[in-house]
Amino acid sequence: MKKDELTIVVFPGTTSAPKKIQLSKRLIKAAISSVVLLVLGLIGSTAFLSQQYFKYKESESELASLRREGKIQKIQIEKFGHQVRNFESEMARLERFEKKLRVITAQENSTEVAEKNWGVGGPYGLNSASFTTSLEHETKSMLGRISANVDMMTNQAKIQQISFQELDEYFKSQRSLLLSTPSIWPTRGWVTSGFGYRKSPFTGLPEKHEGLDIATRKGSKVYATAEGKVIVAGRQYGYGNMVEIDHGYGLVTRFGHNSKHLVKVGDRVRRGQAIALVGNTGRSTGPHLHYEVLLNGVPVNPKNYILSD
Repeated sequence: MKKDELTIVVFPGTTSAPKKIQLSKRLIKAAISSVVLLVLGLIGSTAFLSQQYFKYKESESELASLRREGKIQKIQIEKFGHQVRNFESEMARLERFEKKLRVITAQENSTEVAEKNWGVGGPYGLNSASFTTSLEHETKSMLGRISANVDMMTNQAKIQQISFQELDEYFKSQRSLLLSTPSIWPTRGWVTSGFGYRKSPFTGLPEKHEGLDIATRKGSKVYATAEGKVIVAGRQYGYGNMVEIDHGYGLVTRFGHNSKHLVKVGDRVRRGQAIALVGNTGRSTGPHLHYEVLLNGVPVNPKNYILSD
C-alpha cells in the first residue's frame, strides 16, 4: 500500500468477503477542508443574516416611532394652523368693525389708516441643512408657512391696535356724536330687501330702495338706534305709520309700516328705547320694518352704521 493512500476495509456480513476501499489522503484532506469551509461559511452567513435581521428590526422600530412622532407633530401643526385661521377670521372681523366705525365718524381718510400696507419680510429662520428626512422637510415647510402667517398677523394686530387707539381718542373727544349716531339694529329679523336698486314688488320695474326692509313678527318692538328727538310720529304717504327721529349732526332715522307708536312728537329718546311695534301699514306686502338713515337729507346705507353683524 502506498503511503499517500488510505485503505478502508468494510465487513458487510459474517458470510461475505470483506471489501477494501482505497482513498487518496490528498482527496480526504480536500474533502475535510471543504466540509470545514462549508460549516464556517454557514456559521458566518448565519451570523451576518442574524445581524442584518436585528438591524432591520431596529430600523423598523425607529421608523414606526418616527411615523408616530410625525403624526403627532402633524396633528399639533394642524391644530395650530386651525388656531391661526381663527385668528385671521377674528382680525378680518375687527377690520370690518373698524371700517364701520370710521364711516360713522367720518374718519375714513385718516393718515394712520393709509399706512396699513407696511412692508414685511425675512427668512423663516429654519436651516434646511439640518433636516435629513422627508418627514422633517415636510414639517419644515408647514412650520415655515405658519411662521410667515403668524409674523404677518402679529404685524396686522399691531397696526389694528394703533388704529383702535386713534378711534378711542376720537370717541373720547366726540362722546355726543357717538351717542347720536345710529349704530344698532332697530329690530331683529331677516333683511328681505337691502339698500339700493331692486325690482319693485308692486310694479316689477327697477326702483331705488332707500333703506332696509327687516321682516319679523307683527307686534315686535322697534328700537331707537341712537339718542335724538322725535319729529314725526304719524301716518306718512307710502310709509304708513312712521316715526322719524332727528339725532343732530345732520343725522335722521325713519321707521315705517308700524302697527303702533310708543312715542310722540317732541319726545327725547335713548338708544335701545322701544318707540313702535312692527306692522303692515302703508305700501307693504307683509309685516316688516322699513328703516332709513339720512345724512344731511340724503339717504345712506344703514348697514354702514350698524356695528354688530
